[in-house]
Amino acid sequence: MLSKSCTQFINELGSSLPVPGGGSASALAGALGAALGTMVGELSKDKKSIAGHEEEMAELIKNSKELTAKFKDAVMLDVTSFKPLAEAYKLPSATEEEKAARTAAIQKGLVPAAEAPLRLAELCADALVILNRFSELGNRLVISDAGTGAAMIEAALKGARLNVLINLRQMKDEEKKAEFSERLEKAYSAGIRTAGETYSRVEKACM
Repeated sequence: MLSKSCTQFINELGSSLPVPGGGSASALAGALGAALGTMVGELSKDKKSIAGHEEEMAELIKNSKELTAKFKDAVMLDVTSFKPLAEAYKLPSATEEEKAARTAAIQKGLVPAAEAPLRLAELCADALVILNRFSELGNRLVISDAGTGAAMIEAALKGARLNVLINLRQMKDEEKKAEFSERLEKAYSAGIRTAGETYSRVEKACM
């Protein structure tokens, strides 16, 4: 998916194809946001202003690069996770047997379709912690990029949440539904709080 050009990806996103969709777009936004954080780190690591924090900055850059790679993987994971559900919706439902088989296939497909954006939401929450620290330690000349990165990951988090919720709405496995809901709200509340803190700090620094 990421081997396509930006133009190809955008064109497919705007087509009648079911994938890529909001999940893949959210994951890409997360990757871009995390990469911006890495850039802030790379442009700050040799500055006198981070004296005493060199090891921490190196660790932040390392973690940010790892998260960027995970976001990139999540773009394709969204596509592969949704395909079984998309195929299940196409199954025939003329007879009672067919209806039962279709319902079972849909319920089975809902689990990976919900879990992929759930993992993305948790990834966003982790990435936002790193962006927040970049906004504290980073070179003031590129501080706006830390804020931009946080804003993009916040958008990814919100998109991921919606993609989880729409699948949970149809899920009949109440135990799995409760587990996913709890994980989602934990990641979402933490991420939104961190994103707001980061953006507010950067906004003040830019004015």
